[in-house]
Amino acid sequence: MAIENQINKTTLPRDEISLRDLVLKVRTLIFYLWSKWLIIGIISLIGGTIGFFYAKSKPQLFIASTTFVLEDEKSGKNLGNLAGLASMAGVDIGSGGGIFQSDNIFQLYKSRTMLTKTLLTMVEIDGKKELLVDRYISFNQLRTNWAQKPELLQLKFSENDVKDTVSKVKNTRLRDSILGVIVTNINNNNLIVDKVDKNLNAIQVDIKAADENFAKCFNDELVKNVNEFYISTKTQKTLQNVKILQHKADSVKAVMHGAIYAAVAINDATPNLNPTRQVQRVAPVQRAQFSAETNRAILTEMVKNLELTKMSLLKETPLIQVIDEPIYPLPVKAVSKKIYLILGIIGGAFFSILVLTINILYKKIISGE
Repeated sequence: MAIENQINKTTLPRDEISLRDLVLKVRTLIFYLWSKWLIIGIISLIGGTIGFFYAKSKPQLFIASTTFVLEDEKSGKNLGNLAGLASMAGVDIGSGGGIFQSDNIFQLYKSRTMLTKTLLTMVEIDGKKELLVDRYISFNQLRTNWAQKPELLQLKFSENDVKDTVSKVKNTRLRDSILGVIVTNINNNNLIVDKVDKNLNAIQVDIKAADENFAKCFNDELVKNVNEFYISTKTQKTLQNVKILQHKADSVKAVMHGAIYAAVAINDATPNLNPTRQVQRVAPVQRAQFSAETNRAILTEMVKNLELTKMSLLKETPLIQVIDEPIYPLPVKAVSKKIYLILGIIGGAFFSILVLTINILYKKIISGE
């Protein structure tokens, strides 16, 4: 009480205060807080205890990491030498596979489609096959939280769910809703995708989970699914061009062979032709030979364009080389009990000091001094 009275006495008229009085008030407040060291100490210990047990209650996380190098040719380069017959055939031989830039692979890893496909992948863990989504539900004990919701307890997933359009609308809606929540949680809490170095094309994919088997299997399947999708999408347009050119080249080749055989067949059909009736042999033979020569020239250009398009396909195919992949035992990331103990003590001390300071200022305001 003596310290509180001293604080109240060091008060100037309203709206006026000197530097000396301000220093005195601060010093007096420090003495007051020092006199309450026992209260501050007890609250600090309580805060440290709370921090310690909070850290103890947090499960340890296993980290599965895959590092790979992505080497990608710049898309958008026109192949000026692939003109002529390919264009006439309706084949686009421009910048095939330029749908994605290389940095967009990060968004693929976080996309709902890729994560859902990975969750609905069947894997073998400890000699038992199960879906990754069922493994996630199991170690997160989600079915325990669904005890009061029979429709959730009866919900089953399968590998065909991602393409299933036969299920009842209610079940499909419920299933998609659960998968959406799980995908969001994985994006926010379990998945990290980043470059190892901003100046390099080395990419690292980390999966953190309380279950070691889930972390490794999910990481392996996610990297596999995303990289395969990325490569197929980058090369899809050029691959279609290769198929079109191959089909047309085969058609021209068949027509050319047919013309050659037709010329020979005409000669065989008229072995002892009357010299005065040469029109029956010469005209059909020359027509067949002309057709064969024309298709030969067309085929030559088409084969050249086909080979150039195949080379373009090879150039546009990204090279994804895995450098490191997760192996057992996975590294463990545990919450530091020591750090949370210290943070709890600091937080408790700050809280108690704040409450005591507000308390004495409140008494001063109420007293009107």
